[in-house]
Amino acid sequence: METYRALTQNEIEILENNVCWAEDWNRVLVAEGFKPYNFHRVIFYGDIRLGSFDKMVEVSKGFVKHSGINDATLRNVTVGNDCLIEKVGNYINNYTIGNDCYISNISTLETTEDATFGEGSTISVLNEMGDGNVVIFRDLNSQIAAFMVKHASDKQLKRTMEQLIEDELRVSRPERGIIGNNVKIINTKDITNTVVKGDCEISGAARLSECTIMSSRDASVYIGTGVICENSIICDGCSINNSVKMQDCFVGEACQITNGFTAEASLFFANSFMANGEACAAFCGPFCASHHKSSLLIGGQFSFYNAGSNTNFSNHAYKMGPMHHGTLERGSKTASGAYILMPATIGAFSVCFGKLMNHPDMSSLPFSYLMAYGETMYIVPGRNITTVGLYRDIKKWPKRDKRSRQSKKSIINFDWLSPFTVGEIIEGRKILEALRQASGDNVTTYNFHEYVINASSLRKGLKYYDIALRIYMGAILKRARKEGFFGRPSSKVGEGKWIDLSGLLLPESEEKRLIADIKNGTVENVQQIIDRFNDINEHYNDYRWAWSYQMILDYYHLDEITPESCDRIHEDYVKARRAWIAEIRKDAEKEFAMGDVEQDVFDDFISKLDHEIDYED
Repeated sequence: METYRALTQNEIEILENNVCWAEDWNRVLVAEGFKPYNFHRVIFYGDIRLGSFDKMVEVSKGFVKHSGINDATLRNVTVGNDCLIEKVGNYINNYTIGNDCYISNISTLETTEDATFGEGSTISVLNEMGDGNVVIFRDLNSQIAAFMVKHASDKQLKRTMEQLIEDELRVSRPERGIIGNNVKIINTKDITNTVVKGDCEISGAARLSECTIMSSRDASVYIGTGVICENSIICDGCSINNSVKMQDCFVGEACQITNGFTAEASLFFANSFMANGEACAAFCGPFCASHHKSSLLIGGQFSFYNAGSNTNFSNHAYKMGPMHHGTLERGSKTASGAYILMPATIGAFSVCFGKLMNHPDMSSLPFSYLMAYGETMYIVPGRNITTVGLYRDIKKWPKRDKRSRQSKKSIINFDWLSPFTVGEIIEGRKILEALRQASGDNVTTYNFHEYVINASSLRKGLKYYDIALRIYMGAILKRARKEGFFGRPSSKVGEGKWIDLSGLLLPESEEKRLIADIKNGTVENVQQIIDRFNDINEHYNDYRWAWSYQMILDYYHLDEITPESCDRIHEDYVKARRAWIAEIRKDAEKEFAMGDVEQDVFDDFISKLDHEIDYED
């Protein structure tokens, strides 16, 4: 806690000689090491607290100035040590400014009465005209947001969640605006009712109003030219630049929003990239991307999604080139006119495409293509399991997580085969087997509701699903042995249905337990909800083993897993894995034959496939 003293008469005279003036010099208090020489043309109103000003400040590469305050009007302001504040056109009012800050050529920096700093407002995502369903606050993550959206119709749960958040904000909301340490704010017009955490740079922004910017030393935030941001929260590691207009939004860790993108009442989480287009009432989970001016993300829930331009979803059936963003997208249109439909493709990667197609049964045919020929819609089940795109995505997404270790608020599970996706595969396999049993093997097509499945596609779908199941079971047994989970599970938690909560894979039973605990008061604050999600994620391996053990017994018709059955499962795993790689190789060769891929790119990809045998044991 900094201690302050009154100015001496000599210090007051020096300040006045430098054309400084105070409404009341007795209300201007300074740190022990304060020297008055670097203050020029400064006007003080109300209660002022000033630190020491001894260091030089780098204002541009190789250009330093002495710390101090020049050409500024301050009212009820605390300024930390070694700051440089100059060229304040209007005033700084009701603010606490940290150490080592550089603030230059701004108009207004002010906190007004009843400031919220962007926290506590309720926005409506998925339905732009509906009742609010997500409360914006600094500790929001993709799990809490998805939880609130999913259970918005549960009035008791909604009221309780809102009360817990309100209680948190009541005790944590600052009395006035705060600028943290090592903050740079230059060439910016108006900043009102905004908290700016440390190590943030704001350069050329037009207006920030009712915002919280959660910057930090290892995950700094940049707010650039022409940005207008109102009633929003921006998290660690983000970049908001080039005339972005944003209102009532939450921007999660390591997101980039740029090039005139506009957003209203939308959520963006972990590593999302938005440029040129528009979002309204959109829930953009981890790794969403939008690049095109004609893209409008409205009223949808997305994850690991690459939005395209108009009817072009920036996707192709084959993905070997380094510039592509991947095929794990909801409703992605391919060059051949097909849509790639995946319920959760890689673990947490995308929302259930059944919602997209407005058909509840569609989510039970995962990793499938949907193609239209004339008025007939064809399903190619399981096709995406054996594509180059899927293989590349499995490898690349974990590497593209740009969040710092300290700023990973949203949980992301990168398992492409998990109890969640494998559960969907099992359901898809049952559907295909039921269709074949009902219509026999001597037909050319099968009808699934209003969709058509060619007989050859059905057979291949069964093959692809079985490959995925055997890969999963073999891999799980390998992990269980390494991690000490081998043997009958000690708990049944994990058995039953699994769900994806925007990155967190968990048993549905654990979500129901959390709902009950929130309603009955066992969970007493927001941090306990966050802790519960983290605890569920930490026990993922335990829960997965409980689910997988029973799944293996059912698949192989066993009473228990014995060393002999392990040998058989491992043998099936190796065969399935080699069959999977062989199919991916054929997919790569097909793409190469189209002439879209350079020889060295193709050779490098094939080399990686050749090394897959290294992972069999």
